[in-house]
This record gives sequence, structure tokens and C-alpha cells, in this order.
Amino acid sequence: MEETYEQTTERLERDLSRLRAEELAAFLRRESEAMYAGPRPFAQYMRMRCKEKGILQQTLFLRADIPENYGYKLISGEKHTRRRDVILRLCLAAAFSVKETDEALTLYGMAPLHPRIPRDAVLIAAIGNRMYEIEAVDELLRTCGQQPLQTAGTGGGRETAE
Repeated sequence: MEETYEQTTERLERDLSRLRAEELAAFLRRESEAMYAGPRPFAQYMRMRCKEKGILQQTLFLRADIPENYGYKLISGEKHTRRRDVILRLCLAAAFSVKETDEALTLYGMAPLHPRIPRDAVLIAAIGNRMYEIEAVDELLRTCGQQPLQTAGTGGGRETAE
């Protein structure tokens, strides 16, 4: 039986905590299949998680209300956004848990959700209650006096410069 993403991560963490420095190179070689290869760990993570959940990328972009062409470029790493809400939209559309969302945000180079930040607290609660539809999350954010999720407009190709 193949390990799940969580099981592999836990095993890697456990093994790393027991390693001596001189064993690290051999560990990295031995575990190369479990490691992110290349400069785009977010893309690998999203593809892997969507595959595990049986979500097609086209469906993901539709649920996230992200233009399909732009979404593919984000996932491939061809485009980069500084809009955290775009990544949050993808995570919601993929029905990610809080832990999975935090992992995606971190791999993208963004701050994970933090319970002391009111808007993040609302998002944590929404995800915890399996509220994944963007419209419902936006309504909850408004009800709690927070800004709804920003749209994923491509801004005429300026996303990488934001």
C-alpha cells in the first residue's frame, strides 16, 4: 500500500529528527522520490493533492473562479502572483483542510493562516466547517466585517510584477 502525502511527510520528519549531519546527503539521495524536485514545489504539491482528491485542474479553476489559462500558468509556475487570495481560492476550490492550505501557502512563499488575524480566523473557521464555495466564504467574511477574497484578475499580464 502506497503512503499518503501525510504519512510520507511524517516519516520524513521523524527520520530527519534522528539523522546526524554526516548522514544527510545519503538521506537526500535515498528519499529523492519523496522530495520536491526543482524550483516549483507549490506546483508539484497542487498537482499531487488534486490527483489524490480526484479533482481535475479545469474543475479546480472553475470552482476557484480563476480564468483557466491563468490558473494553468499559476500551477505550472509560469506566472506568479503576490495575491494571497488567489492561492486561497485554489485551496478552497480543492477542498483543502487548514493544514493543506497552510502547506500550499508556505510552498508558494506566503504566510500560512494565523488564528490571531481576524480575517484568517474567519477563513480557518470556514475551512474547518468544510465551507469551500467561494461565494459562501465571501459572504461569511462580509458578515464578520472582513474583506471578501480578491478576484484573480490577470491585470493584463502584470501579475508577476505585483
